Amino acid sequence: MTLPADASATDAELLRIRGFLSAFTRRQAERTVDFPGGFAALDDAYALSHGNNHVLVDGTPDPAALPGVVDELLAHLPHRTVYVPDAAVGRACAGPLREAGYTRAVVLLMRHTGPVPERGGAREVDLPALRGPVAESWRRFLPDASDEVVGTLVDRRAARLRGAADVRFLASHDEFGEVASWADLYVDPATGVAQIEDLVTAEPYLGQGHAGVVLDTALRLAAAAGATTTFLTALADDWPRHWYARRGFVAVGEVHCFERA
Repeated sequence: MTLPADASATDAELLRIRGFLSAFTRRQAERTVDFPGGFAALDDAYALSHGNNHVLVDGTPDPAALPGVVDELLAHLPHRTVYVPDAAVGRACAGPLREAGYTRAVVLLMRHTGPVPERGGAREVDLPALRGPVAESWRRFLPDASDEVVGTLVDRRAARLRGAADVRFLASHDEFGEVASWADLYVDPATGVAQIEDLVTAEPYLGQGHAGVVLDTALRLAAAAGATTTFLTALADDWPRHWYARRGFVAVGEVHCFERA
């Protein structure tokens, strides 16, 4: 991963982004359980969602002890998920977690560094407007998932309303008013940090520019709400990171994501 030349500025931005992720996770959770080096974020209403029931390592835990801590905290769940937003800590924890049967994926934290787009075009929508399109997208991404799992992945969006002071759901529509592409926008005016999350385009509308419309609108709204740092996440080994880079996003850090079924 290539980072910007101004390392001190990058470090400051990265600390702000990590702080936002930790605070958002705590606020979104139904309950949290702290341990030395992090906490478990839990929500029984969405027990099948890894994104709502996981361990977030936002400090410096004992890597050797971490697998046992996670087993204890998530003992009531069939899955184990651990997010580590500090790349150095993630590398330190990788060995013990791998030996405990975890797989690892690396997600880039990408900060927008270009000018704020002059045009948008998407509009804010409510959750019911997204239920159908989001359900269809999950069936596309997870064709073997049960209706219960898909329902959980759709319904969990409601919990995100707790995560930040300003949470908006944005969508671009076709000429008939059907939702074509969508994303979440979370803004914390107190810290000036915003996150764009879950940018997805419905399959019939791929390649028609709807995702760009949603992204540009989110960037405009974030700036208007006072955000001076706007970021999103992208898998390090997948194509969207390159699309985001062409639109002014630069990788400033990594989240190491560990999972065990």
